[in-house]
Amino acid sequence: MLKVIKFSATWCGPCKALAPVLNEVKGEHPNVVFEDVDVDQNKDYAVQLGISSIPTVIVMKNGSEVHRFSGVKPKNVINSIINQYK
Repeated sequence: MLKVIKFSATWCGPCKALAPVLNEVKGEHPNVVFEDVDVDQNKDYAVQLGISSIPTVIVMKNGSEVHRFSGVKPKNVINSIINQYK
């Protein structure tokens, strides 16, 4: 199973810019699980995964991290990352 986890916060401008991009990507990958994690509400989880900046997106395959990026990426780059691990 492939899971894409976005770590963000409500006050984060770049996080707000990434949200609609990931929503489009989500619509193109119905078999991928997408999860949003607010770092202010889930500090322990963010610390556990070593989140040091937001937005950070982690791609996990079968429970193991296979890719991570921070910042806003264009849709085609995110799609390429996901397709690499499907």
